[in-house]
Amino acid sequence: MKKLLLYCFLILGMSLTAQENLTYQKPSKEILELAEAPLAPSIRMDTKGENIVFLNRSNYKSIEELSEEELRLGGLRINPVTNIGSRTRYYTGIAIKNGKKGSIKNVTGLPAVVRLANFTWSPDEKLMAFTNTVSKGVELWILDIATGKASKISAANLNANADDAFTWFKDSKALLVKTIPSTRQTLINTKEAVPTGPTISTSESGVEAQNRTYQDLLKNKNDEFNFEQLVLADLYKIDLNGTSVLWKSSDMYLNTSFSPDGNYVMVTTINKPFSYLVPYSRFPSTTTIYKSNGDFVKTVLEVPLIEDLPKGFMAERKGKRDLNWRNDKPATLFWAEALDEGNPENNVPFRDEVFQQEAPFNGPVTSLIKTKDRFRRIIWGNDATAIATDYWWNTRNTRTYVFNPSDASQTPSILFDRNYQDVYSDPGNFVTTKNNFNESVLDLNNKKAFLLGDGFSANGKFPFVDEINLETKETKRLYHSKLTDKLENIVFALNIKAGEIIVQIESKSEYPNYYLRNIKKRIAPIPLTQFENPFKSIQNVSKQVIKYNREDGLELTGTLYLPTNFEKGKKYPMIMWAYPREYKDKSSAGQNTSSPNEFTFPSYGSPIFWVTKGYVVLDDASFPIVGEGNEEPNDTFIKQLVANAKAAIDAVDKMGVIDRNKVAVGGHSYGAFMTANLLSHSNLFAAGIARSGAYNRTLTPFGFQSEERNYWEAPEIYNTMSPFMHANTMKTPLLLIHGEADNNSGTYPLQSERYFNALKGLGAPVRLVMLPKESHGYAAKESILHMLWEQDQWLEKHLKNK
Repeated sequence: MKKLLLYCFLILGMSLTAQENLTYQKPSKEILELAEAPLAPSIRMDTKGENIVFLNRSNYKSIEELSEEELRLGGLRINPVTNIGSRTRYYTGIAIKNGKKGSIKNVTGLPAVVRLANFTWSPDEKLMAFTNTVSKGVELWILDIATGKASKISAANLNANADDAFTWFKDSKALLVKTIPSTRQTLINTKEAVPTGPTISTSESGVEAQNRTYQDLLKNKNDEFNFEQLVLADLYKIDLNGTSVLWKSSDMYLNTSFSPDGNYVMVTTINKPFSYLVPYSRFPSTTTIYKSNGDFVKTVLEVPLIEDLPKGFMAERKGKRDLNWRNDKPATLFWAEALDEGNPENNVPFRDEVFQQEAPFNGPVTSLIKTKDRFRRIIWGNDATAIATDYWWNTRNTRTYVFNPSDASQTPSILFDRNYQDVYSDPGNFVTTKNNFNESVLDLNNKKAFLLGDGFSANGKFPFVDEINLETKETKRLYHSKLTDKLENIVFALNIKAGEIIVQIESKSEYPNYYLRNIKKRIAPIPLTQFENPFKSIQNVSKQVIKYNREDGLELTGTLYLPTNFEKGKKYPMIMWAYPREYKDKSSAGQNTSSPNEFTFPSYGSPIFWVTKGYVVLDDASFPIVGEGNEEPNDTFIKQLVANAKAAIDAVDKMGVIDRNKVAVGGHSYGAFMTANLLSHSNLFAAGIARSGAYNRTLTPFGFQSEERNYWEAPEIYNTMSPFMHANTMKTPLLLIHGEADNNSGTYPLQSERYFNALKGLGAPVRLVMLPKESHGYAAKESILHMLWEQDQWLEKHLKNK
């Protein structure tokens, strides 16, 4: 008996010492200096390039903010006290610059402490609306761009819980605003509520509902009640002076959209029954057209509960979808309908057809275009010209059509028919301009349009501007960036006919700044912003994009950083960070999209911090997983994963800068999944860091990442790819980090907890860090600094001082 008691005490003692009672820690000063460097403002620029709004922001939230009350309902995360998304990232101040050569001035009229969000230009771009969250609610504010003065126009009664909280009237003189209804009932405290019965779900025989493992779903009748109360809103018309008039009484409003001429409003509401299987975006809904004064016109769409779509990523529901306004017409609706019953397994000549109907929406419905694959979008031009695109995930193919929206008898012409993963052949995006309705339409010069392209090539990234003849399909290059020591990105066209474009220029040590470039004049671009580099300690770090080959000949790349204290001839430990991506052809998989001239920005999840600690860093290492023809990428996932890793290590090792016995691998989400698999199936690494990953694919049985086969169709794939199933082979030190409130589909915190238990039970060196209140991406300063500390301690122990 004494021996049994002693054994129990020993076991109890072992379980107690398995946990560490740590408070939040901070990393070393080298890392802390970079992590706390102030961020440059985010900007909002009008389409004329005349005015810039600068939005000041903090690097992080605080753990106190993340600890505010939160309800997770139907895919939403809501603060029920303030009635806005509980994970909303706020801005802390506003400045403004009027004119290309104006000076930056702070906006007046704001309180000393603000939490700002939802910035939206008025249609005429003379004003900007935004919200300010206070202790008990959300206020609506207006910024006058000319004067730089901000004014509050509502009480703290906005309902910003679901989709847009407000929409501008087209005359820019008022807004249609969701507010909390006076009829809202008291929410049920689900932690204290006494159940009145069990929660029961049923499935009709023969009806498949192969849905992914969504999180934050409704779970019971109490959740249903709370969801309804939190989404219910009144719609008020509020003018710029704050005068409010009830426009529509309480309903579960999702979004509102004005016709280009402003005479009609399309309003979508959520209906019952709710679902415990899918998020609110797939709940039943009704779309109704009203006149701008609120008079009912017509119900144009009723969508049932969507729980049982056909299998496959390209599945769609039957009936109207993607209902929207034509930008080039006063009030014309258009929408798509599936011609294959929404089932990708049905073989049909055309997958979708697009239709239109003019106001007052009781006349004929006319066809616009049929697309060979799934309809994606239309860029409207004029009565005779519009651009449509389709795509098909399984082949990674996309087409671009030019068609005549006034004559469906004319066969659309295919401008581009290409693999959308082939970035070298990407023709770019069409330039748009504002029409008399202040809507974006295709910028046309007779039958010619314009394209802005990224310009990726084997030699780097060199953006371009092309002119394309929509009849002959011939292109003429108007501009091609020649910068070799810096990186240029084209942001948008200001006045393409005059040659004016807005670009962003950066280098590895120069923060990205905005410039006005005239491609018709050989003059230096005019600077519009002058942000300084906040990361001085690493501005001179050695950085290069290296190219190397996998054993099958596939060319790979990675961005290599040498330590700030690098000495030639000395070998250093290395951290490799990556994220696997699936391809259907090797030519696309081997393309280079990295640039050594990209600004060196150590974001919170980056491994770049460790160049200050004596590590070589290989960031964004290529990890393509290729499946050509009938083979799916995941059929050889593990083999390709290991081959990618070995090729990367071999390439850097040949440079003579690393000790290949001291290489760590890390990643976030699918990169964490990659990390665990590499440690299970190779002996290439001395340590690993896996953040917010999934490790048991049988817990995501109806597909994951780019795998659309379910577990019962491909059990060997699910089992082979699951690190959990190979925990007995994993003996390399692994640091697991996960947010306790992870909301990403498939990466439940349970994934890390169960994987840790398996590894611990089998004697593997593993550490599990659960970050309170954090979601899939981390937000609180305390959490992020502690994460950096954990990673630093792990690498020092298991890599540098191995």
